[in-house]
Amino acid sequence: MNLINHLLDCVRSKKSSLHQKDFLLTWEQSRDELEQVLYLAEALKTMRAANIDTRVFNNGLGISLFRDNSTRTRFSYASALNLVGLAQQDLDEGKSQIAHGETVRETANMIAFCAEAIGIRDDMYLGAGNAYMREVGEALDEGYQAGVLPQRPAIVNLQCDIDHPTQAMADLAWLKEHFGSLDNLRGKKIAMTWAYSPSYGKPLSVPQGIIGLMTRFGMDVTLAHPEGYGLLPDVLQTAAANATASGGHFRQAATMEEAFKDADIVYPKSWAPWQIMQQRTELLRAQDHDGLKALEKTCLAENARHQHWHCTEEMMKLTRNGSALYMHCLPADITGVSCAHGEVEASVFERYRIPTYKEASWKPWIIAAMILARRFADPAEVLAKRVAAAVPRVCQ
Repeated sequence: MNLINHLLDCVRSKKSSLHQKDFLLTWEQSRDELEQVLYLAEALKTMRAANIDTRVFNNGLGISLFRDNSTRTRFSYASALNLVGLAQQDLDEGKSQIAHGETVRETANMIAFCAEAIGIRDDMYLGAGNAYMREVGEALDEGYQAGVLPQRPAIVNLQCDIDHPTQAMADLAWLKEHFGSLDNLRGKKIAMTWAYSPSYGKPLSVPQGIIGLMTRFGMDVTLAHPEGYGLLPDVLQTAAANATASGGHFRQAATMEEAFKDADIVYPKSWAPWQIMQQRTELLRAQDHDGLKALEKTCLAENARHQHWHCTEEMMKLTRNGSALYMHCLPADITGVSCAHGEVEASVFERYRIPTYKEASWKPWIIAAMILARRFADPAEVLAKRVAAAVPRVCQ
């Protein structure tokens, strides 16, 4: 109980207005608001370990809208809803009235009558996913202010075209756990590098999320990719500004070797160039299947020119003491396992397989924390009441 109460005190110590806004991009939140979510997540995790029921809702829905395939995020969102006492309901757009011309404003209000949270994954169209989430938010604001909705549901960004906040925050929670504290992250070098993949069209949101968040905590963030695989210019500027403000560093490197040298953490991950994602968006909207096939052929040929961007045992020897922490959002393209040649050598991945599972395991707690921070002005007090009630999650 002492640890839980300490964590709730940490939540109380953070100045936050998250109950008045959605968590759509990590760099839109203050340092205190980021830490509030981290401590809420840890409190929830600790309460469950102590067999304390964390359900703060006796009823209510959590709506899920996934416009892209998902395993970890889909089940993490379902787990988070269950943790706080909400029932999940999928919005299947193919079975809705959207095809008959129903507007975003109308859909948002119709699904939210009893909803406490709406989780959206929309990373397919560059320039559209985050904008769609904001349009939904504006519609919910209007419905709540007009008395249509009895509550304003929390919107959870389960990945968009710009950022992947639940992934990046789960990664930060894992780093905090692994290195002992947020303070211990200051000065640590993290290498966010492109890595070869035999597929194309992977979103930019994970690398952008990493450079946009880790620069907030005084880390030495190095981004590396082959020529032509750059990220969105606005996000690069944000990362540089964040590093200056936090006393950290943000730099770009031309090779994986340079990025890996003396790194404490490595994050080799494939992504598509933002210019390619723009072309892909135009082709998808036009339903130009031949154009998409031609673009894929061109991109795969370009990817193949950079197969040496490969996280190997030799590459890992370049890191600090040869023992940097390997991270990945999963699923990784593992050479000789999931593909003939991919992002990471099988022996490297196997050595860090369990740590990557632990990294992923933070996501349900982060999502649940985001919901509580949006729905309650004083989420620590809400959880304190559950602690005081001491209702067992499992009756033994």
